[in-house]
Amino acid sequence: MNWSDPILAKNLKTLQWIILGVFVCLAPWFCVISGGNYWVRVLDFALLYVFLALGLNIVVGFAGLLDLGYIAFYAVGAYCAGLLASPHLALAFAAIQANFPQGLHTSYLFILPLAAVVAAIFGILLGAPTLKLRGDYLAIVTLGFGEIIRIFLNNLDRPMNFTNGPKGINGIDAVSIGGISFNKQFQFDGFSIPAVILNYYLFLLLVIVVMVICQRLQFSRIGRAWVAIREDEIAAKAMGIKTRDLKLLAFAIGASFGGVSGALFASFQGFISPESFSLSESVVILAMVVLGGMGHIPGVILGSVMLAIFPEFLRAVLVPMQNMLFGHVVIDAEIIRQFLYGCALILVIRFRPHGLWPQARTS
Repeated sequence: MNWSDPILAKNLKTLQWIILGVFVCLAPWFCVISGGNYWVRVLDFALLYVFLALGLNIVVGFAGLLDLGYIAFYAVGAYCAGLLASPHLALAFAAIQANFPQGLHTSYLFILPLAAVVAAIFGILLGAPTLKLRGDYLAIVTLGFGEIIRIFLNNLDRPMNFTNGPKGINGIDAVSIGGISFNKQFQFDGFSIPAVILNYYLFLLLVIVVMVICQRLQFSRIGRAWVAIREDEIAAKAMGIKTRDLKLLAFAIGASFGGVSGALFASFQGFISPESFSLSESVVILAMVVLGGMGHIPGVILGSVMLAIFPEFLRAVLVPMQNMLFGHVVIDAEIIRQFLYGCALILVIRFRPHGLWPQARTS
């Protein structure tokens, strides 16, 4: 068999994609059989992290803009859903309660685009003052922006209770499409699909849409201009590229993905609070992009899935193992997780500086 035959190579690649697609579609059912709904929830959160990492990859990987405050856009999207799909505003404001006594229960067909637009506006507000900053200085400013958003959300419960402060917002509606509610089991001809699996397929569909958008952007004129800015901004400007506009566009598009992901997170959890949007979350998302391979979409997905599932795997393995060996937990799984995070990043930077699955470079 001639493995160098281009037709055979193409058919093998197609077969690989088909096998991968089947595995991804059946993964939640394997998890239900082996470990119950808990592991399906882990997969759901892994997909949300993939969504976030793909958005951050536009800013960091494509345009080369170091953003440590990306979690702020996630928070903006989550609070858009929390305010528009829960009874909170009706309970906090008498005028709204008079018109909507049961609270605002806006459709997610409206909330998701709105979350994308609002997050994109916040992305532009962040990007506009930082256009002349690079490297560490840009990282510090974006870090401060992320913390400012979290502190605002934590304190906007007075004098008007807009965000309910540290108590958070609960009772958030789940996504509902065509009469199918994604927080209830779906019954079809005697066959039931758990809500966590319904959410898995919803998130998977949206992640595929984002992947296609990122792929088209990467090889478009805009994507190539971002790469030129990343490699040498001065040379890109000398070649006539409007670096200012393209930087703002990168911030806006990346932020819009974060906003949509935040709205999905709010619908999935049914509860949000400022503590869900801390600096550590921004660091984790950035670590996913760096570990997988900045600028390479499959690498970013790999890094996201690894760092989303690995902590839960450690929690499931290390705690019982320590109980079996020592009779009690000697070292908390969270401490071991942080230690291994650091070790993994050091090893990657040392031996794989472009990530575990970097983009092929042509000389």
